[in-house]
Amino acid sequence: MIHIDGNNLSLADVEKIACQGEKISIAPNAIENINASRRVIDEIIRTEKVVYGVNTGFGKLSDVSIPADKLRQLQINLVRSHAIGVGEPLNESESRAMTLLRANVLAKGYSGVRLEIVEALCEMLNKGVNPIIPSKGSVGASGDLAPLAHLALVLIGEGEAFYQGKRMPGGQALELAGLKPIALEAKEGLALVNGTQAMTALGSLLISKSERLSYLADLAGAMSLEALHGTDKASDPRIHLARPHLGQQKVAKRLIELTANSEIMASHQNCRRVQDAYSLRCIPQVHGAVQDALEHVKKIFEIEINSATDNPLVFADSGEVISGGNFHGEPLALGLDYLAIALTELGAISERRIERLVNPDLSELPAFLTPEAGTSSGFMIAQVMAVALQGENKVLSHPASVDSLPTSANKEDHVSMGMTSALKLRTIVENVEIILATEFLVAAQALDFLLPLKPGNAVLKAYKQIRSQVPFVKEDVMLAELVGKVQKLLPNLAN
Repeated sequence: MIHIDGNNLSLADVEKIACQGEKISIAPNAIENINASRRVIDEIIRTEKVVYGVNTGFGKLSDVSIPADKLRQLQINLVRSHAIGVGEPLNESESRAMTLLRANVLAKGYSGVRLEIVEALCEMLNKGVNPIIPSKGSVGASGDLAPLAHLALVLIGEGEAFYQGKRMPGGQALELAGLKPIALEAKEGLALVNGTQAMTALGSLLISKSERLSYLADLAGAMSLEALHGTDKASDPRIHLARPHLGQQKVAKRLIELTANSEIMASHQNCRRVQDAYSLRCIPQVHGAVQDALEHVKKIFEIEINSATDNPLVFADSGEVISGGNFHGEPLALGLDYLAIALTELGAISERRIERLVNPDLSELPAFLTPEAGTSSGFMIAQVMAVALQGENKVLSHPASVDSLPTSANKEDHVSMGMTSALKLRTIVENVEIILATEFLVAAQALDFLLPLKPGNAVLKAYKQIRSQVPFVKEDVMLAELVGKVQKLLPNLAN
């Protein structure tokens, strides 16, 4: 059980709850903060003070005052009108991450919602009612309006949800789970749809995946280094102390550890080769730069998942409700675009190592790693597929955050496009995963041609794991199946 209070959620917690079904509850200290902010809203309604989002219209319509007898309908109308998402829905883990992050923001106590709203979101998560949220339609300011509106629809018994693996109307999913729809009060519809939780949810999960890919890239690079008779001299710590980027030092140290006790490296210590190609020699510099970028983006998201991103914000200590712009996704959009560029580079250098492994002009290995070149094409087209994915990554790594189109009659005249950044990054992560699986597959094939010499202990362990599922390829087979098998192995290789 993980207790949420709006301040202490970690990215590891997000993954546990969203992907592994960990249960959540509201921390005791958060309950008073939630109630205190709601008392401010109740007082505004009692005194009929005009406050944006409580008793006014929204966006360009913020100058329109709403009478007291229509405040509930105002919130319902807001949720329904904003639920205009399109495209394929987010997967259930992404939907769960959104629900969690929205509950965590509300638990922080700056939103002015009733405790029942936060409790209902927690119960939806714990009972497995996962809103169906279309992936497209957000410009990342005023937050992820359309995605969050689809989440809020299920809370009020509308929209659609996944429950026990089945897609159904939201009200039916709540009923089957033993839950009841929530009747929204003043400010609550706005508090549910205003924020960055769609892009934050995707980004949080993608950061966790990217961390695993970063390690796997080091392992695949070490395997290729061995197979191509590369040297570990370029990982000498003195080189990296002379240029002390933390990621670079970390990768260099890891490469030495991964190739420790290598018979293959020992066999060519006195060869005439002076230095390796950049895709081998510069693994610490390139992979390390990716790790540094990842650490930077991770810090942005660690802040964001525990931030108040509503508008307006309720400050219970002074009784004030203040409009601002915390819903703007610019910090996230820039970070997601940065990570997209970094991971594209990780795929780029991996593809170059695949090329060296299969090209006889660049190695001492058989052409396309097949015993019968000519009759068999071997791994020729594996490299072609990697190039296709890398080409797509290059297009997708163009930043979305540099674009902005005005919305809401030019009231919202600068937007982040952060959700577009997140969706592009998701595809890049998927492509890089396949490229790395291909490198593992090809490097394992190459190591077989160096038998009986063994690689370093960690590389040998990975090689054996691959060979437990994928045999040496003697004659042409459907390579897509082999890449898929290695891809399924990646979580085990990362441990």
